Amino acid sequence: MPLRWQQWPLFLALAALAWALIAAPVMAGIMGGVALFLFGMRQLEQGLKQLAGGRLERVLKYSTDRTWKALLFGAGTTALSQSSSLVSVITIAFLSAGLIGLVPGIGVIFGANLGTTSGAWLVAAFGLKVNIATWALPMLTFGVLFQFMSNARAQGIGHVLLGIGLVFLGIDFMKEGFEAFQAVLDLSRFAMDGLAGLLVYTLVGLVATVVMQSSHATLILTITALGAGQLSYDNALAVSIGANIGTTVTAMVSSISSNIEGRRLAAAHLAFNGVTAGVALAAMPIFLIAVEVVSGWMGIAPESYTMKLAVFHTLFNLAGLIIMVPLIGPLAGFLIRRLRPATVRIDEPKFINEQLLTTPAPALSAARQELLRLFDAVLNLIARVIGFEPAELKRLADPALFDRPPERLHPVDVDAYYAEKIKPLMGQTLGFLARLSTSGFRTAQLAELREACQSLLEAAKASKHLQKNMVRYRDAQRIELVRTYRSLRSRLGRLIHQLASRGDTIEADGQAAWLDELKQRSNDDDQAAGERLDEMIRTGLIDASEATSLMNDLVYCRRIEKHLLKAAGRLIPDLADRPADVPAVMVS
Repeated sequence: MPLRWQQWPLFLALAALAWALIAAPVMAGIMGGVALFLFGMRQLEQGLKQLAGGRLERVLKYSTDRTWKALLFGAGTTALSQSSSLVSVITIAFLSAGLIGLVPGIGVIFGANLGTTSGAWLVAAFGLKVNIATWALPMLTFGVLFQFMSNARAQGIGHVLLGIGLVFLGIDFMKEGFEAFQAVLDLSRFAMDGLAGLLVYTLVGLVATVVMQSSHATLILTITALGAGQLSYDNALAVSIGANIGTTVTAMVSSISSNIEGRRLAAAHLAFNGVTAGVALAAMPIFLIAVEVVSGWMGIAPESYTMKLAVFHTLFNLAGLIIMVPLIGPLAGFLIRRLRPATVRIDEPKFINEQLLTTPAPALSAARQELLRLFDAVLNLIARVIGFEPAELKRLADPALFDRPPERLHPVDVDAYYAEKIKPLMGQTLGFLARLSTSGFRTAQLAELREACQSLLEAAKASKHLQKNMVRYRDAQRIELVRTYRSLRSRLGRLIHQLASRGDTIEADGQAAWLDELKQRSNDDDQAAGERLDEMIRTGLIDASEATSLMNDLVYCRRIEKHLLKAAGRLIPDLADRPADVPAVMVS
């Protein structure tokens, strides 16, 4: 199949890389080391996800109520996992689902930037001074063995061991590759001093990070080249600054397909790294003095340039935190004002997206938010079927007004409304839930959401059947029949009003009792309606045909109430976990 024009740049880049590896076999060690390192990081990230399960998500949820806690969480988890991308993915997922706000999300990302400096310390202090290849092989062996076990936790351990082993092996390959490459070509001859060297090698770090999609890999490659004498100390410092800038480029590119929260977080990341890199470049002489002072305090030898690079990387990221942390609130407000979400139609998903499928907790919360939107659409449909305008029904505050439903009662094309405003979003939400992998109590939560979806569908179907006779008998000669159908409209209108305005009057801890009260009222109304029907039949107020129709419609009314209340019981309790800035679903 011929290549498209968009594919030619990638094809040419791969061809050039293949030619370079064939023409200069000594490069294979360095490039192979980078490949092993990147693949090892991917394995390590996958293993940590599998082992952590929902623990990391639960810790994030309860560790972001204060900015300083969000910063510590971001720094700590990134240092432990050696993966800022893992932390970023989970943070974006929680933001998308509305489980945390933008301010704590920005705090986590800022902290993660500081956490990435731990990798430089580990490699500079340990990786270049110990033959880590001897540690890598046993880890690879046991990592592969654990992969063949059926236990999910054992497989997670296998991924972690395999990832660490590949990272160690990759670092060793890079280190030996640069030492061997020195015999062919001394890259240190291309060292540049002064402002030109600072700018050129900053660009080198930026490009390398964009190509490898990992600032961590760029930094490790820089440290190994510096340790092998292939890169000068000053130029290595510039590369580390470029790596910080490059990681924002990759974040911005990946955010293009993300939702509004992902784009806001990527913009905050860009602001932090841009300011940090700008300060480091502008104040390089000051940072060089600070590195010497801190190195002296820590007892780092003057010629230990790899350790000094780790000190520098930490200092300028720490400077970025000092500058940017006080600005988190204003930055979040600016991003919310400037980056606004596009108007989302009722038939389009607003909360769910493909990125959430890897994080069950926020994925379930996002799906619940979509079903609350469906709940809104079904309430709107039933309100129109019984002759109320949804916005009007929401405003009614006097319960007595429900005893006098509007005289107007026009047929509603329930099938068209369902096909246009309910079915598309319902199908996409159910498809999302079908692709979501859960275990333990989250499987029960998933089942509840599916039940809620089915209940909403049943309520919509019942309203279609109820509408037929409601319209047919709106101008009936028998006044008792007209009154009975009006009472059904009043009964449903009152319930829809209460369900639609629940967020205004009901506290989270009182929702269970509130739902029980609505269920009891529904049972009482149904019993009273049945007794009234029997009385009208006995006294001859309605004939047999009308009695049959009314009996069926009482069943449909009861079915609508039952399924709406069942859906509410599955969906509304989530309000207790929803941040204050995420509104309850309302009829509009």
